[in-house]
Amino acid sequence: MASHFSGVLQLTDLDDFITPSQKAHGEFILPYISTTRSPQQMMGSLVKGYFASQKGVSPHQIYHVTVMPCYDKKLEASRPDFYLSEYETREVDCVITSGEVLKMLEEENVSLSDVEVAPLDTMFSNVCGEELLGHAGSGSGGYLHHIYKHAAKQLFGVEVDELTYKTIKNKDFQEVTLEKDGQVLLRFAAVYGFRNIQNLVQKLKRGKSQYHFVEVMACPSGSLNGGGQLKPSSDQTSKELLQQVEELYHGERTSVPEQDLRVAELYQSWLESVGKEKARPLLHTEYHAIEKNTSGLSIKW
Repeated sequence: MASHFSGVLQLTDLDDFITPSQKAHGEFILPYISTTRSPQQMMGSLVKGYFASQKGVSPHQIYHVTVMPCYDKKLEASRPDFYLSEYETREVDCVITSGEVLKMLEEENVSLSDVEVAPLDTMFSNVCGEELLGHAGSGSGGYLHHIYKHAAKQLFGVEVDELTYKTIKNKDFQEVTLEKDGQVLLRFAAVYGFRNIQNLVQKLKRGKSQYHFVEVMACPSGSLNGGGQLKPSSDQTSKELLQQVEELYHGERTSVPEQDLRVAELYQSWLESVGKEKARPLLHTEYHAIEKNTSGLSIKW
């Protein structure tokens, strides 16, 4: 099926994996990496592009801050690819981790429970009334979930309701397959943590990988367990906190992106239409091989 559906790596935490892989594996790994931007950088393009035009202001007049579970999202935002030279501004100006947000609140002696809740944003957020909606696969693996269902339907005419994962080596290496008449049509994997990632890359280099699509994240257990996340309280373990966060994500009512009218409106008003060339620089990026350098003082990010 490779001739139908080429193998690709989708990296949700881009610079967690990209930067070391660019150095360690150079030109080999680059052709396998999906060019789709991360959610953070798609939002950067949306805020400094569409939102700026809607408000009638220049992109450099907007200071765009994101809150992320991973410190390496700061590194991603600083990439030259996401700098708008014409306006002398970055698409994402500042990245603050969720743990840093808590620290700032504590320093100001402010509790979120005492803060008046502002109306949910309706331009960018997925909301229904006062309810914040999620999507299938929320937390980690959402992109894999979406691509898998779309590929199954478009390539093979199969409607997939739920994805059933199979643990391969450990809980951070899971795969999901689509089979018909005893033949594997699609084989996807979610691979988290550097050890699993390196094993996957070695298989790729030896031509032994059997996957059509792999979603890669450097953090064990995915982004919800990112290094910038809140730390567990004294009466709670890291595992218990992670489980609590996962339950919150999965407890949200889900919506289907293809049925979201605001997404359709964005494609028409901002991107002109689905598949148009205008969307490529706004929703995609590219990666570059980085030469190995033994001196940490001269690393080029």
